[in-house]
Amino acid sequence: MTETSVPFRVRIAIRVSDLDAQLHVTGAAYQQFADHARFACVGAAGVSVQELVGAGFGPVNLELNVRYLRELRIDDTVEVDCRWEWGQGKTYRVEHTLTRGDGEVAATVSYVAGMLDLRSRKLVADPAGVWAKYASDPTLLGLPARPG
Repeated sequence: MTETSVPFRVRIAIRVSDLDAQLHVTGAAYQQFADHARFACVGAAGVSVQELVGAGFGPVNLELNVRYLRELRIDDTVEVDCRWEWGQGKTYRVEHTLTRGDGEVAATVSYVAGMLDLRSRKLVADPAGVWAKYASDPTLLGLPARPG
């Protein structure tokens, strides 16, 4: 797969509900931060998830990998970027880097995903084409800009 995306970033403040008993961020929160960034990226690209689902399509995560590098704690903010990588098959990757306020990379979160046809319950052959059809700014999803 080749990376073609313009990175998208969001800044998230660590909340008390993100912490465990040791006062550091739970493993599940890292995934939630990545999910939040991806959803924000999709919205910034102009995709209406409601419209996408109404048309019979839904993105699905097929694989998740989290690599923890530095601790996140209550006083931190985390910047989460979102990079989409497209190949030739039914799947694509979304890569996230979670960076602390001090510039240290706290974690990477990687997804292998696909676009599900909600009627047939099978992956569509061209997920990039579906995303591009519903995006007003497909470049945020690592896809070519619309002509014109």
